[in-house]
Order: sequence, then structure tokens, then C-alpha cells
Amino acid sequence: MTEYLIYFHQQWVGDHTADWFRGRGPLAMAVVGEMKAAGVYVFAGGLEEEDGPIYNADPTSGSVLVTDGPYVETKEFLGGFAVVDVADDEAAKMWAGKLAEACGWPQEVRRFKPQPPAV
Repeated sequence: MTEYLIYFHQQWVGDHTADWFRGRGPLAMAVVGEMKAAGVYVFAGGLEEEDGPIYNADPTSGSVLVTDGPYVETKEFLGGFAVVDVADDEAAKMWAGKLAEACGWPQEVRRFKPQPPAV
């Protein structure tokens, strides 16, 4: 089995009414329920948009500098994600498609690199 990250950028969500979003929540939770029932669910969650803390840790000056907020130049930011543990790319794409349909916006899929063997 291989772990995949399925994610979206907040900017892909688009402008919708509060009622539209309320209607999507149960659909997305149903897909998460399907993932759990299929035994492929690792984790899923949406990120706080405005009220939650955002920090940046930058080691490029020789020591780590932690500051508030993302880089100003950032045009896109992560809105939410799921991690699934599935047999192959086709299965990961299938789950991404289910999430995209339920949420109503695009999802990207990335495979995690294999974990190094435990020493």
C-alpha cells in the first residue's frame, strides 16, 4: 500500500453561498466515511482560513527565524487535505474524484515517497 495526499488550494473553492457550503459538508463527510469503511483513511481535515495561527519557520539566515503569517508573495494556500493509504495511483485518483465531486472544487493527488526502513 502507498500513501497519497489529496488536497486543494483555498483559491480553487470559488465564491458560493453559505447554503451551498452547508450542502457540501455532508457530501464530503460521506466520502470520508466511505474511506474509513474501505480501510484506506489515514487523515482528513480542512485548515482554518482567517482566525487560526499561521507561522513561518525560515532557517536560511543560519538560525531559525519564526514569524507570524505566510509569505506575502504566496498566491495560493492550502485549504484542506486527506491522506489515504491505497494500492495504486488509480485508487488514489478514484478517491480524489469522489472528494472533488462531493466538495465541488478540484483536488490534486500526490504520492508520498516511501518511508526509509526502520533502523
